Amino acid sequence: MKEQLEKYPVIPVVVIDDASKAVPVAEALVKGGLPIIEVTMRTVAAADAIAAMSREVPGAIVGAGTVLSAEHAHTITAAGAKFIVSPGLHDDVVAAASELSVPVMPGVATATEAQHAWNLGLRILKFFPAGQAGGISMIKALSAVFRDVMFMPTGGVSAGNLREYLEVPSVLACGGSWLTPADAIASGDFDRITELAAEAVSIAKEIRG
Repeated sequence: MKEQLEKYPVIPVVVIDDASKAVPVAEALVKGGLPIIEVTMRTVAAADAIAAMSREVPGAIVGAGTVLSAEHAHTITAAGAKFIVSPGLHDDVVAAASELSVPVMPGVATATEAQHAWNLGLRILKFFPAGQAGGISMIKALSAVFRDVMFMPTGGVSAGNLREYLEVPSVLACGGSWLTPADAIASGDFDRITELAAEAVSIAKEIRG
């Protein structure tokens, strides 16, 4: 997973209310240059959306976010999810991901949580909610201690501050929902999603090459 995130360091965080929108959203993101897609488990359509994207969109690497339990992990993996992201750190979710042989990136916001994750053998951690938890300065502080950990800030990341986050050496990738606005999904404005994705790719290339 690390190699994929190094290649594609911006992760769209997608909320799908209508599974019929899943494929065109994924197609728009892939077209814009962002094939790694996190579909949040916040809606009843999420598992069906993951299944449709995984099955019908060539090149898409689809995972699940907001995975809160081991049961969630089993459900979304059966649907085709290739990775798991959680808002927090829970041993049962980490154990389920290991059992399923699926990469997991749990959320941390404190040194205590980061140390717990480190002792579970995890080296890629979601930093969430990034904006409210201290942003770049907190990531740098954690990185000074957990030197072999890479972070994926999510929550408060936008086109306006993406550049600053990607300039931090310990930031592997950034996640954000600004790439798939709810109104664009609802209205079927998939060209707008492609444009937002392409803009993020351009910023990432300026920083990472």
